[in-house]
Amino acid sequence: MSTRFQRWILPGLAFKAAVIGGGYATGRELAEYFIPSGPQGGVMAILVAMIAWSVLCALTFALAHATRSFDYRSFFATLLGPFAFVFELAYLVFMVLILAVFGAAAGAIGEAVFGLPKLVGTLALMAGIGAFTAYGNHSVERLFKWVSFFLYGVYVLFFVFVLASFGHQATTQFATPVSTDGWLSGGLTYAGYNIVGAVMILPLARHFLTRRDAVVAGVLAGPLAMLPGLLFFVCMVAWYPSIGAEALPSDFMLRQLDMPVFHVLFQLMIFSALLESGTACVHAANERVAAAWRTRRHAELSNVARFAIAGALLVGSIFIAQRFGLVDLIARGYRALAWLFLVVYVLPLLTVGAWRLRQHATRQLAASHP
Repeated sequence: MSTRFQRWILPGLAFKAAVIGGGYATGRELAEYFIPSGPQGGVMAILVAMIAWSVLCALTFALAHATRSFDYRSFFATLLGPFAFVFELAYLVFMVLILAVFGAAAGAIGEAVFGLPKLVGTLALMAGIGAFTAYGNHSVERLFKWVSFFLYGVYVLFFVFVLASFGHQATTQFATPVSTDGWLSGGLTYAGYNIVGAVMILPLARHFLTRRDAVVAGVLAGPLAMLPGLLFFVCMVAWYPSIGAEALPSDFMLRQLDMPVFHVLFQLMIFSALLESGTACVHAANERVAAAWRTRRHAELSNVARFAIAGALLVGSIFIAQRFGLVDLIARGYRALAWLFLVVYVLPLLTVGAWRLRQHATRQLAASHP
């Protein structure tokens, strides 16, 4: 039987894993969506994003539990019916972009920290993602668990170090009234761009024993995913408003701290975040294939097949897509892609998904009171 940790906490750690590497690990997205609303407005926007994530994750997990949909293909077959292929196509494009960006970022980290050729860092990330996804759910879940301890620890240290040296600057900025315009739209937009992470981690829904488990896990997912971002944002405020113009806010702040060993540790944490985010992305695709394989062949997808699928996705995304300029093409359409996810996932979830959950609850009630 699944433990409470697996039912309530692990999905939130997995959701954090899905969104952080492609999100606020470097602070760039925090600067983009929250800094423009000022210190106070930025915190309000973060709370909005956190609440939105909790609500949407709770609905997603509850619907997945009710319909026994433990991969995104099954989930959208329930939610969209014959139009489920629209999400699958959008997710494929999204995956190519995300993995290509992760590969480039890993190469840059390897070069900056160890002085290695960029290819080495990229290959190390690919090998890590391939290794963890090859062994299925249990291997991936262990990654989410242990990397989370490392990641939260590094963010807490970062928060302590920055406030110890520059806390007076942050306090001054928070005490200075500035416009909070755009805090609601900033929080909702950021939440919408990243909520696809809830669908990526549907394999963990198999741990839920009751709808209560699904709802509790969903509600906790928002705070678990956003807490490091909140700590990071509070640190960024020490350099408000100029921090908003920095391409890599994390690197700027680490240079201000002037702690070379911790700088290396932080870069390794970002690499770990890329590893768990990339693993979540590829594992979701693996589980989609595994579900179809199980239905058609009445057999489990082998570890070798999982590794081969991961390898094909990674090579295709990181090397072939870069070679033919597909990454730049997709990146230019990323905003449209994010809106497409809102149309084919969030809106149907809030309407069709909520209605299906209500119908399921009604049938359960009728069955328990014949």
